[in-house]
Amino acid sequence: MRDLIWLIVVILLIGWAVGYFGFGEAVGSLIHILLVLAIIGVLYRLATGNRP
Repeated sequence: MRDLIWLIVVILLIGWAVGYFGFGEAVGSLIHILLVLAIIGVLYRLATGNRP
């Protein structure tokens, strides 16, 4: 389960980077939503203390 959270975080960060640098203003708020979800995933992981 802990690896799944990191996988989701990485996918969201990659999606954010591709959207931000590749499409710019075209996708607007979706990019920021992906970034916020990735940050929430990292904070959840740190808060629960599930470190490998």
